[in-house]
Amino acid sequence: MRKLFLSGAAISTLILAAACNGPQAPSEQAANTDDAKHEAVMTDNILLAEWTGPYGGVPAFDKADLAALKPALEIGMAKNLEEIDAIANNPDAPTFENTIVAMERSGRDLGRVFTYWGIWSSNRSSPEFRAIQGEMAPKLSEFSSKITQNAALFARVKAVFEGEEMASLRPDQQRVVQLTYDGFARNGATLNEADKARYAAINQELAGLHTKFGNNVLADEEGYVLYLDEEQIRGLPASFVQSAAAGATSRGHEGSHAITNTRSSMSPFLTYSTERDLRQKVWETYYSRGDNADDKDNNAIIAEILKLRDERVKLLGYENYASWRLENRMAKTPARALELMEAVWPAALARVEEEVADMQAIADAEGAGITIEPWDYRFYAEKVRKSKYDLDSDEVKQYLQLDKLREAMFFVAGELFGFNFAPVPEGQVPVFHEDVKVWEVTNKANGEHIGLWYLDPFARPGKRSGAWATTYRSYENFDGKLTVLGSNNSNFIKGAPGEPVLVSWDDAQTFFHEFGHALHFFSSKVDYPTLNGGVRDYTEFQSQLLERWLSTDEVINNYLVHHETGEPIPAALVAKIKAAATFNQGFSTTEYLASALMDMRYHTSDPAGIDPDAFERENMIALKAPREIPMRHRSPHFGHIFSGEGYSAGYYGYMWADVLTADAAEAFAEAPGGFYDKDIAKKLVDNLFAVRNAVDPADAYRAFRGRDARIEALMRDRGFPVTTQDGEE
Repeated sequence: MRKLFLSGAAISTLILAAACNGPQAPSEQAANTDDAKHEAVMTDNILLAEWTGPYGGVPAFDKADLAALKPALEIGMAKNLEEIDAIANNPDAPTFENTIVAMERSGRDLGRVFTYWGIWSSNRSSPEFRAIQGEMAPKLSEFSSKITQNAALFARVKAVFEGEEMASLRPDQQRVVQLTYDGFARNGATLNEADKARYAAINQELAGLHTKFGNNVLADEEGYVLYLDEEQIRGLPASFVQSAAAGATSRGHEGSHAITNTRSSMSPFLTYSTERDLRQKVWETYYSRGDNADDKDNNAIIAEILKLRDERVKLLGYENYASWRLENRMAKTPARALELMEAVWPAALARVEEEVADMQAIADAEGAGITIEPWDYRFYAEKVRKSKYDLDSDEVKQYLQLDKLREAMFFVAGELFGFNFAPVPEGQVPVFHEDVKVWEVTNKANGEHIGLWYLDPFARPGKRSGAWATTYRSYENFDGKLTVLGSNNSNFIKGAPGEPVLVSWDDAQTFFHEFGHALHFFSSKVDYPTLNGGVRDYTEFQSQLLERWLSTDEVINNYLVHHETGEPIPAALVAKIKAAATFNQGFSTTEYLASALMDMRYHTSDPAGIDPDAFERENMIALKAPREIPMRHRSPHFGHIFSGEGYSAGYYGYMWADVLTADAAEAFAEAPGGFYDKDIAKKLVDNLFAVRNAVDPADAYRAFRGRDARIEALMRDRGFPVTTQDGEE
């Protein structure tokens, strides 16, 4: 179960991010009832009810009723506050057991509600849900502030943190105390009453703004679909055409082809469409999400978010928002995060110049009479790929079947982690959509039940774009073992009936990436809920590392087979894939780093009077960002940092994690057994997966590698020049 002691920042992130979730009872009555009435309401409201059924109980997704959500939240908050008050007012002297552990036990009922909330928020959103979301976000923030600003509770936490008992606790218990204390101290518990009130008010305002930002982006994604006829789909692969046709049919446009306003639809269209005017239209529509000077425009919201975040951390005495955010991350300071990004940025820009020159040469040779524009980059990059490496992405795609990739991931999980995945018979475990399938995860060696893995693979209206992993229940073992309910969610385009779903190499890597998060969940051996968390510039490492197994011989030779013939992918094609491993790194590195640098600049600058459109434009000029490549996430749809605070001033974390990833991958490459070396795999699982946040990430990595990670590994990995301390390459 998720621990519901959350800061205002964390609660707003939980509301919007997936990594966070009978008769209706009258909400006002439910929020002000006594314990007996609480129990009656909770029995009637399916969202609050204890999970029943197999595997230690599972969410009743098939019975979830949106009408029950608001009262469930209200009764859940009321019950949680009663639990907190009982802890705070305990007449006994504060101890680890009666204060910290008691807090770990609290919030179970509300935690169950948030599981359903997360599904409605990310997988099956609707105007009705968004209305509830908009109303409840400030209330949830207020609820969180009542906990973080409970003076009596903080006094007990502080007494345990500073008391003699601390020295006698196990290291993991000491870390729970430390993290709990920091959660209070970093979120206003030490402020005077007036500043506490303002801090709480800011959190409420931010919760509403984050919600509105995310919903505006989702509305722009849902509200635009480009329908094309047969003359307008030239150049597009057959598999994409079939998927687009199926998408149009499902939307009532039989005979057309639907190009949706999501990355999973935009990217392949820009890669293959020969219709340059349509490429431009699709590009402009996608990159203008949240930036159309209408009622869904997010620029004013960004300005207000930045102003409020800055005011809030100034109350705590921090120079800027980024300094507050990074204090407990691996990077520690904005300067260290910027140092990493600025070390890589020049090499990325230099590579972009080479890539654009190669593209322009092909366009000129073809007599296209154009200058490469952003909507041309993917299209001509594909031509360069074919020219330089004789590698056709669509040819590769014929060997990347979604179902086979899933089997490959199960194979890797078995070899490295000792996990077995077996399909759960349909109907045995409730799901929230017919596309969702469930597998039981067990220990291969002894058959021990570890958890359930839910997969929701396909795009649909109401589902947010992108790919993500989440838990419905995390592992814990301090009051008896709770097994894991983990989920992966993607937005692949569903194929025509009976046709396999074929994906790109990049999408296959993303599939492995998100599965890496799931393996992190299933590997947990921590006792306490708090320790299932982590710091943002570290938790992406485990998932990024798992991408490396896609290109191992064991996966390539056994799971990459042609969808029609069943023949394994030819060795010659594999050689081309590996030869092109660092191809287009200028594009991928620059579009990411542009967003990460912009995030850091937003959160280290004075927000007074900021105009996000102008700020973004001026900073891209100052960074000498190439005009041919936009930020991966332009500011008005940068949900990572503005629809919540999970990645705010922390988007750099993917690159920080990439350094760890490249360095750890070299450890496997150097091992006698390569990427399937049993000794290195055990060190990986024991030190970097199973401990979750029970160990400081820097210490955990040193335990695995015997030293800190080195940036040189990242530069080698991307094919960039590696500079020695003497400045020589």
